[in-house]
Amino acid sequence: MKVMHVLNSRIYSGAEKVVCQIIHAFQGEVEMVYCSPESDIVRKMVEGQGVTYLPMKTMSVSELSRVIREQKPDLIHAHDMRAGFFSALCCGNIPLVSHIHNNAYDARGLSPKTVGYLLAGFRAKHIFWVSQSAMCDYAFSRFVRKKSSVLPNILDVPALYRTAESDTASYSYDVVFLGRLDFEKDPEKALRVFSLVAAKHPEATFAFIGDGPLMPVLKELCRRLALENSVSFLGFQKKPLKMLQDAKCMLMTSRWEGLPMSALEAMALGVPLVCTPTDGLNALITEGETGFLRRDEQELAACISALLDSPQKQLRMSDACKRQALVINDMDSYKKTLLLCYRQALKGEKN
Repeated sequence: MKVMHVLNSRIYSGAEKVVCQIIHAFQGEVEMVYCSPESDIVRKMVEGQGVTYLPMKTMSVSELSRVIREQKPDLIHAHDMRAGFFSALCCGNIPLVSHIHNNAYDARGLSPKTVGYLLAGFRAKHIFWVSQSAMCDYAFSRFVRKKSSVLPNILDVPALYRTAESDTASYSYDVVFLGRLDFEKDPEKALRVFSLVAAKHPEATFAFIGDGPLMPVLKELCRRLALENSVSFLGFQKKPLKMLQDAKCMLMTSRWEGLPMSALEAMALGVPLVCTPTDGLNALITEGETGFLRRDEQELAACISALLDSPQKQLRMSDACKRQALVINDMDSYKKTLLLCYRQALKGEKN
C-alpha cells in the first residue's frame, strides 16, 4: 500500500508534525510520502526526518495531478480543507481520506471554503476531525456526519523525549509561547498577559518560539510595554522541545484551535498550560491539575503568577501533566484506527 499525504501549507507546525508522525509510525509497514507546495522550511524539517518530500510549485489541479500521476498512490490522505478540495478534484478513482486538524472560524458559516469542502466531503471515503466541536461546527456537517469520526492528535512520547534530550543546552525562560505569530494564535494578547505578570514578577522572562506576520507588531508592542529586557523573540526553531521543557509554563492565547501539538508536547514534557478555552484544549486540560483555562488577561496573568509564586504547585502540576500524557497518547490504537480506515477505503467501503 502506498499512501500520499497532501497538505496545502508552506510552514512546519501542528498538522505537518502530525503527518510526519503518522509516516514514522507506519515506517516499514506502509509506504508513505509527503506532498505540499515547495518550502525550504518544510523540506528541511521533513527530509531531515527521513521522510520523502514531494514539492509542488503551488497547490493547483495541474501540479497535484502531476504528482499523483508520477507517484501512483493507492490512497490519498488529504489534510485540512483546501488540500481536501484539490485532492477531490484530482484523485480520480484513487480512494480519498480527509483529515481536518483545526476548528477555524471560517469553517463555521457559508463561504467558498465551506462550500468547496463539500466536494471533498462527498468524494472522501472517510473524514477524520481533530475534535468533536470541529466536526459539529463545520457549516455543512450534517451532509458528511455519517462518514465522519473524531481522531484526536497524539504523540509518540518516547520519541519526543529522545528529541528533547538531544539538545544539551539549558534554558531559563519562565514562560514560553510556542506557535505561529499570526491572528489565529493572538500573540499580542500573550504579550499583554506577560506584561501583567512582569509587573508583579519583574525578574520573570518570556520567550516567543515561532515566526509569522505579527513579529514586527509584537516587537513594537514589546518596546511600548518596556519589556525588551524580559522578552526574547527566538523565531522558528528546528528543535524547540528543550526550551519548552525547561520552562515553568506555556502560555497559549489562541482565538481558535483544534488539538494543538504544542499543547500535547508541553503536557508530555511536564509543562503546565495556561490557555484560552478553545475547542480541543477544553477537553485536554484538567483545570487546576494540568493547567488553567481563562479568557480574561488579568486572570491568565494571575494563573501564571501562581505558578511562579509556588514551585511546589508548579512541580505538582508538572507531574500531573506527565501522568496524563501517558494515558492519552496511545500510538497503537491510533495506528489501528488509521490502518482500518485505509483498508476499508481501498475495498471501496465508506466507513
